[in-house]
Amino acid sequence: MDNSNVIIIGAGASGLMCAIEAGKRGRKVRVLDHANRAGKKILMSGGGRCNFTNYTVEAANYISHNPHFCKSALSRFTQWDFIDFVHRHRIPYHERLHGQLFCDDSAKDILNALLAECRQYGVVIELNCRIDKLQQTENGGFVLDTSLGERRSDSLVIASGGLSIPKMGATPFGYRVAEQFGIKVWPTRAGLVPLTWQDDDGRRLAPLSGIAVACRASCGERTFRENLLFTHRGLSGPAILQISSYWRPGETLSIDLLPEFDLVERLKAARSNGNNTKLQNLLAEYLPKRLLQALLDDNYLLAAAANCSDKQIDAVAARLHTWTVKPNGSEGYRTAEVTVGGVDCDSLSSKTMQCLQVPGLYFIGEVVDVTGWLGGYNFQWAWASGWCAGQYV
Repeated sequence: MDNSNVIIIGAGASGLMCAIEAGKRGRKVRVLDHANRAGKKILMSGGGRCNFTNYTVEAANYISHNPHFCKSALSRFTQWDFIDFVHRHRIPYHERLHGQLFCDDSAKDILNALLAECRQYGVVIELNCRIDKLQQTENGGFVLDTSLGERRSDSLVIASGGLSIPKMGATPFGYRVAEQFGIKVWPTRAGLVPLTWQDDDGRRLAPLSGIAVACRASCGERTFRENLLFTHRGLSGPAILQISSYWRPGETLSIDLLPEFDLVERLKAARSNGNNTKLQNLLAEYLPKRLLQALLDDNYLLAAAANCSDKQIDAVAARLHTWTVKPNGSEGYRTAEVTVGGVDCDSLSSKTMQCLQVPGLYFIGEVVDVTGWLGGYNFQWAWASGWCAGQYV
């Protein structure tokens, strides 16, 4: 038997942050993970360079059934606090589009810094640890039967992540623990994930694979202006990944392939100037010819701008400004960056991340029903929620 003040299940971003903060308080901390290495998802994130936070972080960047829940944690451990952590460890980094911050060299720099602080504060990390049974004792503590033996603690933190990228070891463990203790779990789905074609669209559009264009992608009232990438199986790229977290099966996307300007104005100006250029050549200044040929009929493409009627111009503009796509589905958890849904926020304290009905039990990170946009927001939620729990466990 091995007793700890705190056991944290999950050696990912939120779990390691929680362990560091609890260790700073002099708590005896043990982190358990079934993987053979800590922080695997950190290492693969951001193409191996870890998009560790964003210069601008607001509650509006997150999806949750309780959109206010994340505000407390995000305000108490901010992006600037994590940037200070990066500076302390002398990790070189750079900014990309939209305030996204990445390591200059490798995501290993972030993981190594986290592990160094764990060692500094006496955190014990046990890997290749399977948890067979978990229960609360009569005195309020917890006892775990594991493949490494029995482990006991006063507090238990579930930082086991969501269902995204199962090849990295993702499991529904955290949701099962919540259900075991009668805590509500919202249905989960893949988020930040490519969307797939319907059969008819696939036959027509799969040959466009590799084409990337700027766009404005909308689903319902939500819109993202980013790049779109055509793939053999469907649509990807930042705009699609972002909108995928809001999209539900059966819904239609509206995509503006020319978000920079009003095509009607440009085509009417070309007509007024007597421009005899064919539309396919005129439009090729803005979009790849293969894409134009897939979306527009030849009677439009071969028409000279000078001879186009208002009706033709409106039809072409509508097709390119409001191209509608009804995805067949998504690529699923296999390629999803995050899991939408999870442990009900109303069952947790927004200040401590502790379960309101199970004292001593905490949930942090991706397992909670808080899902960030693409761009470092999910890591910032992991750091913030882990930090908050670490102050109280």
